[in-house]
Amino acid sequence: MFVIKNKEYKKIVKDILRNKEFKKLYNIEHHGISRYEHLVKISYYSYIIAKKLKLDYKSVCRGGILHDFYLDGDERNAKRKFFDTFIHPKKSLITSNINFNLNNIEKNIIISHMFPIYPALPKYKESILVNIVDKVLGLKEMILEYHYKFKYNFNYLYVLTLLFLINN
Repeated sequence: MFVIKNKEYKKIVKDILRNKEFKKLYNIEHHGISRYEHLVKISYYSYIIAKKLKLDYKSVCRGGILHDFYLDGDERNAKRKFFDTFIHPKKSLITSNINFNLNNIEKNIIISHMFPIYPALPKYKESILVNIVDKVLGLKEMILEYHYKFKYNFNYLYVLTLLFLINN
């Protein structure tokens, strides 16, 4: 299990981590780990990078941790899982709006995190950041799940993300 000791981060997402509905994500598999763990990883790594880039790291934390917060669907059904890829950003936004008070950046992070697969455009640098972190870590999780050997060291996630943001 991915453990975070950063007190500032934990304070920002405390209400989300304590939410009864959000805790249900412990029991849903996602890229070979629990969806709960996936969301915490994306949120935390995005938070670290956002702070270094002097972005709205609080919105990044909260939007990042909620980007896959939806509960319906049978995760064991491959066909359903495939179709959820294309519609889950909307489901996540609806579920997040019901459970939490979101600002515009957080909403955009959630709805646009699957761009370009899902047609919602990232409007903020914070949204682009979470989108990239989700793609990189999601790929790593899937590679580890399917036991493929991959020669790139994903510890360079910060560098890859920074280079992308600086060049755009």
